Amino acid sequence: MSAARTIICLLRNDLRLHDNEVFHWAQRNAEHIVPLYCFDPRHYLGTYCYNFPKTGPFRLGFLLDSVKDLRATLQKKGSNLLVRQGKPEEVVGDLIRQLGSVSAVAFQEEVTQEELDVEKGVKDVCSQLKVKVQTFWGSTLYHGEDLPFNHISRLPDVYTEFRKAVESRCRVRPVLPTPDLLKPLPPGLEEGPIPTHQDLEQLDAPADSRSAFPCSGGESQALARLQHYFWDTDAVASYKETRNGLIGVNYSTKFAPWLAMGCISPRYIYEQIKKYERERTANQSTYWVIFELLWRDYFKFVAMKYGNKIFALEGLQGKSVPWKKDMTLFNAWKEGRTGVPFVDANMRELAQTGFMSNRGRQNVASFLTKDLGLDWRMGAEWFQYLLVDYDVCSNYGNWLYSAGIGNDPRENRKFNMIKQGLDYDNNGDYVRQWVPELRGIKGGDVHTPWTLSTAALSHAQVSLGETYPSPIVMAPEWSRHVNKKPSGAGPSGAGPSQGRKRGPSHTPKQHRDRGIDFYFSRSKNL
Repeated sequence: MSAARTIICLLRNDLRLHDNEVFHWAQRNAEHIVPLYCFDPRHYLGTYCYNFPKTGPFRLGFLLDSVKDLRATLQKKGSNLLVRQGKPEEVVGDLIRQLGSVSAVAFQEEVTQEELDVEKGVKDVCSQLKVKVQTFWGSTLYHGEDLPFNHISRLPDVYTEFRKAVESRCRVRPVLPTPDLLKPLPPGLEEGPIPTHQDLEQLDAPADSRSAFPCSGGESQALARLQHYFWDTDAVASYKETRNGLIGVNYSTKFAPWLAMGCISPRYIYEQIKKYERERTANQSTYWVIFELLWRDYFKFVAMKYGNKIFALEGLQGKSVPWKKDMTLFNAWKEGRTGVPFVDANMRELAQTGFMSNRGRQNVASFLTKDLGLDWRMGAEWFQYLLVDYDVCSNYGNWLYSAGIGNDPRENRKFNMIKQGLDYDNNGDYVRQWVPELRGIKGGDVHTPWTLSTAALSHAQVSLGETYPSPIVMAPEWSRHVNKKPSGAGPSGAGPSQGRKRGPSHTPKQHRDRGIDFYFSRSKNL
């Protein structure tokens, strides 16, 4: 009697059961399914240029949560998740030899080099062992095969052109149904322990009560977050007004970490937005969630088009810039010791929570590349290490933009750190939250402590160069905004004027319709 057909579902950045074509296909074509996740030792080595740890404590914690959650979900469906520590191509080969009944290995395709190398390794071992390989596209809102460009080389180099083309000429594929029960595992397989931080030689991620992302990994948590943000609170209906916030959980969707690991499907988010628009309200905010999902798609397709150029010092256009590699400046940036409070607050939030707002990311990237003139890859690799929502395509795509070497011809945007701080943290609450040594400085004055009198600094118990650094660089454009800060009377500033809406989670009215952030701004006065 022939052995029952077994399909190995190799999971990587698709840690979910809903809308996962790998499972959907395996269900229809196998008698036994082996869901498999491998903790690949290569993910815990150093980054390519500067040898920072590739996976930091926050993302590892989120990954461990996600793997545990998927195992629990699969167990409820009559299956389980096999967990192994090792290179996927080697683990898959061992399983094929052990089981003797494997007819196919299925996985979701990725687009960047290290992931493609794994795919080639898996295909090679399957070819040697005469096992079929079935791959699927599943990480973007729009399917790669549905793009309205004859070939990926025809992908527009400007996001707006891409967006208009897909919105007018493509449809989002429907969400696949989630199976009630999964085909069982073949007998005799050990599920395998889920490793700890210590097993992977990582530090535990400390909890911080100030975190804007105090959430756990996993499909269950992702679906609960969408339920909360859309249906329980209607927060999605004001997303466009609040998305430039800095403090709290609900100023933005916070879907990115779950999207990066595939715990939630972008098509499911789209489907739920459309349902929300039908049943509750459709406005600029609900559209803006789709708009941001399209940015994520675009960076993925840009990575397909340009390949390893997204990692190159010269960027997508081969542009030569005399980047510096000054470790003293870089260390001040990464540790939040630049003496520029808005930069320091954001960098400390990242170091202590693994998260930073979109507004913060744009600013600290501009500061590193434009104010300090440092190699942009230092910043990209530091973000890779620490971000809980690190996604290779979005991370490198955004850093290329910030460095002015991406594929958009409108280059050399430079953010004004003081103007940005006053625009988005007008009373300084965010800075004081993350830079406690400046708590004695009231109101917007906290963004420019070096402009205060000796008496004001003394009153605030701040000593520049001792309790808090003097700025490591000064940009001439900052001076235009020094006298526009909200502050009170007296040497220490008595706080913001009465009646001003407090709190950095409020986007000032004049900035609500800035459109598409700095990506499309022709203005140099950001």
